[in-house]
Amino acid sequence: MMDFISNMFQGYPDLWGGGVAHSVLILSLVIAFGIILAKIKIAGISLGVTWILFVGIVFGHFDLNLDEHLLHFMKEFGLILFVYSIGLQVGPGFFSAFKKGGLTLNVIAMMVVFLGVSITVMLHFITGIPITTMVGILSGAVTNTPGLGAAQQANSDLNGVDAPEIALGYAVAYPLGVVGIILSLLLLKFVFRVNTKKEEDEAESGLGHLQELTVRPISLEIRNEAIDGKRVKDIRPLVNRQFVISRIRHHSGDQTAELVNSDTVLHLDDQILLISNPKDIEAIAVFFGKQVNVEWEQLNKELISRRILITKPELNGKTLSQLKIRNNFGASVTRVNRSGVDLVASPQLQLQMGDRVTVVGSELAVGHAEKVLGNSMKRLDHPNLIPIFLGIALGCILGSLPFAFPGIPQPVKLGLAGGPLIVSILISRFGPKYKLITYTTMSANLMLREIGIAIFLACVGLGAGEGFIDTIIYKGGYVWIGYGVVITMVPLLIAGIVGRYLFKLNYYTLAGVLSGSMTDPPALAYSNDLTSTDAPAVGYATVYPLTMFLRVLTAQLLIILLA
Repeated sequence: MMDFISNMFQGYPDLWGGGVAHSVLILSLVIAFGIILAKIKIAGISLGVTWILFVGIVFGHFDLNLDEHLLHFMKEFGLILFVYSIGLQVGPGFFSAFKKGGLTLNVIAMMVVFLGVSITVMLHFITGIPITTMVGILSGAVTNTPGLGAAQQANSDLNGVDAPEIALGYAVAYPLGVVGIILSLLLLKFVFRVNTKKEEDEAESGLGHLQELTVRPISLEIRNEAIDGKRVKDIRPLVNRQFVISRIRHHSGDQTAELVNSDTVLHLDDQILLISNPKDIEAIAVFFGKQVNVEWEQLNKELISRRILITKPELNGKTLSQLKIRNNFGASVTRVNRSGVDLVASPQLQLQMGDRVTVVGSELAVGHAEKVLGNSMKRLDHPNLIPIFLGIALGCILGSLPFAFPGIPQPVKLGLAGGPLIVSILISRFGPKYKLITYTTMSANLMLREIGIAIFLACVGLGAGEGFIDTIIYKGGYVWIGYGVVITMVPLLIAGIVGRYLFKLNYYTLAGVLSGSMTDPPALAYSNDLTSTDAPAVGYATVYPLTMFLRVLTAQLLIILLA
């Protein structure tokens, strides 16, 4: 019996990898204990799934380990699943994040990334600590696990062996990385002497974030004589802003609300319900006339509004104008919700599987529109595996291609972190154009991501466990904690001051941007708790895709150029 227990935990000496049961047992226990510990919160802060890494280090220290070849495979496979599912999630918003107000926020996030990299390189040359260790400390200090994976991948491509010191640096710097981000936000709040009520009001009205990431309805009374007698489609070029007019109440008539289409004629003193981006509302209101309060639901109780899911594959990539919902059924699409963000339902907007469209019309008209659009949750629940595995295959090919850059002696590879990430961003953004269904439900994406990161962190911890205690106690590893705190806080404080005083950003938006520049969910959760508005979440979502991409790329480049 004792032999059986010993073999289960220590492995069977005559079997490669210690046996399948042994390998699965060790991995499962590391992940299970890590997730149990992740529920522990101290002062409302948790280290989350990173506990899996620490449990792996403990197991590795006591030699409860996997065969090194199997460990390497599982680690890379977990990393691919993780970064690919991240790419699918951020892809749809990746390119729109560079538009207008989003560009300002991404400039601040890039400042945080490049300041952190610069401090890391300086510390490497000043202290003489190997760049592999410093990149590990950087990834831990900015709480970015894909950066850790990219660095390990780049190092094994370069030298043919894993570098456990990358994971050691990460593990040492990570805990104070999480705390340091939140401390920086608190310090900035104190330095700026933030008036919470004023900031909250500004964030609520959309002044804090100028980017076009949500839409707002507004009721207007037409006072502009230049519009009198013109059709809606003739007015669009004059305004040169994106908007949808949903309903109208003619000043002459029975005062009931009617649906609007492109041929509806507008007259002076008519009242309209218009939907547009917050940044365009003011200009549109001035053009049409003045803002009024109208209870539209009371004016025509036959008109209803319903959110309908697009679940028919043949609609993937089609524009709203191609569907002819208004002409065929007498209903209007007023807005489109994609990945939690409301978009203006302009005629050229391309639809994707999983979009939720708001349709206004009579019960009968909305019912007909529903049949055309699908609205079948059951159909969405069925996973589309082809783009996932095809994308992973293409990502592995792209990650293995060497790119030669002038001035860099070694050809650069995107690796198994960069390749799948770029392919998944491109597929999720442009796939619908080519009738490729890339939609996965949020829960399916999250499941894939969490399994990937859990396997990856468990394997990293197991690989680093053997020398962890020795490094911390006897090789000066405790000093790395201080370096990590500097890499965490200095870029955040500098970028925070620039964002506030140069770009005049709302504090809650700034908190979201700084949390996103560290790709740190605990910091976002803390920022969200400060306010009832969605400003932190909007800021976080705007900079997250580019930041994630830069973190992966810079970690690899540091290894390739300096290792």
